[in-house]
Amino acid sequence: MRPYFASSKYIDWHHPDVAQKAAELAAGSTSEEMVVKRCFEFVRDEIKHSGDYKCNPVTCSASEVLRHSTGFCYAKSHLLAALLRANGIPSGLCYQRLAVGMEGPPFCLHGLNAVYLKQYGWYRIDARGNKPGVDAAFSPPLERLAFPIISPQERDLPEIWPEPLPVVVKALTEFTAVQQVADNLPDIEVI
Repeated sequence: MRPYFASSKYIDWHHPDVAQKAAELAAGSTSEEMVVKRCFEFVRDEIKHSGDYKCNPVTCSASEVLRHSTGFCYAKSHLLAALLRANGIPSGLCYQRLAVGMEGPPFCLHGLNAVYLKQYGWYRIDARGNKPGVDAAFSPPLERLAFPIISPQERDLPEIWPEPLPVVVKALTEFTAVQQVADNLPDIEVI
């Protein structure tokens, strides 16, 4: 489980601002689940999804997302993982492969999180941000993710990654404007 607690370049929970926000969100909590719910709802509701709001700059690390209050789903998942890890709660990154429009191709990755809850084990949560037609929530043991898998070429990727996929990091660090990322959303081949 050690990798799911680690601070790193992109899940940089040792950054003073991230550590402070994590402590603030945990203050007064009476359970681990309450801490997870507060962190999840903060990222889901208070950090704008860059694509929905057309917010620059493009962010990647947890501290950048917190500083600018914006991020694509991937970057928001980095912040949520950092806040949870700062509170001693193991967390990782998960991905779905989804159609960009109503039906693919093209397809892209969608970033979300998995958190290890003592009562339930690994549990996926999706803090991308709600909007009409998207109603993600923290309600263990039931998953309420932002997007269902609809087409045969879409996938719930089963892995729980301790660090972001290189293709995700590349998209969030190679481009400087939200529209550039939107035009070059990361994807992987699935068989």
